[in-house]
Amino acid sequence: MVFKVYGAWTVCTHRVLCVLKEKDVPYELTIIDFSVGEHKSPGFLAKQPYGQTPYIDDDGFILYESRAICHYIAMKYADRGPQLVPTELRADALYQQASSVEYSHFNEHAVAAATAVIYRPVYFNLPADPVAFDAAIGKLSAMFDVYDVTLGKQKYIAGDEFTLADIHHLPYMSILSVETGTNVIATKPNVDRWFKDISSRPSWKAVLEEQKLAQGK
Repeated sequence: MVFKVYGAWTVCTHRVLCVLKEKDVPYELTIIDFSVGEHKSPGFLAKQPYGQTPYIDDDGFILYESRAICHYIAMKYADRGPQLVPTELRADALYQQASSVEYSHFNEHAVAAATAVIYRPVYFNLPADPVAFDAAIGKLSAMFDVYDVTLGKQKYIAGDEFTLADIHHLPYMSILSVETGTNVIATKPNVDRWFKDISSRPSWKAVLEEQKLAQGK
C-alpha cells in the first residue's frame, strides 16, 4: 500500500516530504484546503485531533506531528539512503541534543520571525510587525553565533553526518533566507556554509519543485 501524506504546502509537510525523498519512498500527497476549513472537518479531526497538518496513513497506521513522522520514516526505511538517525550511542546522543535545540530554541524564534512579516499579512489579514520581527531576528542571531562555533568544528549540526536534525531546520532556514529579507544566516559564515549545503540536496530541491508544479508556478 502506498505511503499517504495528508498535508499542505507548509513547513511541517515540507519536513516529511524531504525525508521521504531522502529515503526514496513513493508516496501519495493529499493537499488539505485550509481556506475551506478542511483541517477542522470531522473526518480530518478523526485522524488528527488538533486540526493541523500533516498526518500520515501507512497501511492503516495513523501518525501526526512532523518530527515524529520523520523519525518513523527514517527508522522504517533505515536501509535506504542516508541513515538520518545515528545508531552509535554518543552520535545518537549528539543528534538528540541538536534536535532538542532545534525544537526548543530555533523553531520558536523562526516561527516568531515568519509570523511577524509573512503569516500575519498572508493568513490573518494583519499588518506586518517589524518590531516583533527584529526581536526574533536578534534572538536568532545570538543563537546562530553558537551554531557558528559548533559548525566550525563539524560539517552538520549534530556531527559530521547528515541527520534529521538538519532536515528539521531546513524549511524555516529557507523561509528566513529567501522570504523575510534578513541576512542573519549570511552573516554567520559556518551557518551559511551549512545552510547552502543542506538546501542544495536533491531531496530539498525536489520538494520545492513539487510545490511549484502543484501550484502552477
